Order: sequence, then C-alpha cells, then structure tokens
Amino acid sequence: MGHFDKVKKLGRTRSHRQAMLGNMAMSLFEHRMIKTTDAKAKALRPLVDRLISTAKKDTLSAKRQVARTVKNKKVFKKLFDEIVPQFSDRDSGFSRVIKLGVRRGDGAPLSIVELLTEKPKKAEDKKSKKKKKTTAKSE
Repeated sequence: MGHFDKVKKLGRTRSHRQAMLGNMAMSLFEHRMIKTTDAKAKALRPLVDRLISTAKKDTLSAKRQVARTVKNKKVFKKLFDEIVPQFSDRDSGFSRVIKLGVRRGDGAPLSIVELLTEKPKKAEDKKSKKKKKTTAKSE
C-alpha cells in the first residue's frame, strides 16, 4: 500500500539522495530550468520550495539553513539577491514540473522543473549581440 512512504528514495542511500537533490537545486537556481526524470522532479520540487521559503525570512539563521544545501557561493548569492526578491508577493508554489515524454534511450519519463520567475534579460542581450556579429561577418 505504501502508506509510510514519506520519502521518495530514488534507489539511493540517504546521503547520496541529499547530495543529488542539493546539486539539482543549485542547478535549478543557477539556470532557472532543468530537465530530469519525473521521479527526481517530484522529489526536487518540495526541496526547492522549502529552500525559497526559508530564504525569504532573510535572517542569519535562514541563510545558514539554506547554505547547508546550497554550497556554491555564486548560486547562494544569486538566490538571495535575484531569485527571492521576485517571490516577495508569493507565499508558495515557486516552481513547476512540466512533463515532456519519454527518453529515447531507456524510456524513462522526463520532465522540466522551472522556477516561476521572469526570464533573465542578460540571455536575451547575448543572443542579440551574436545575431549582430553574424550579420556583420556575412556582409
């Protein structure tokens, strides 16, 4: 029946699972969107929502709690400086899981996990610069 299955084990030990989900959370904060399997996405979403909720408190204790999971200093700074302010008016539901289909190699169901933030403007600027350079070279 599975009434006591509170944790999705994902076929890993506790330490391996925590490390993997922490790394996935850091990648999500860094890139705003990641592609993974359905099971990992479902396990990641509560962790990400809990990290953002804790980070919104913006106390020293909250920063230390988040730093236990987010070990990369650049990502930690980005989380507190860029991501958390965008969620100031939202109480929960900071991420979403979108199902993609199945992976070609092994048939594993795939999903995209993304933060519900605005798209970064820097990426658009880089794309427009590349287009300008390629048009200048072709002329």
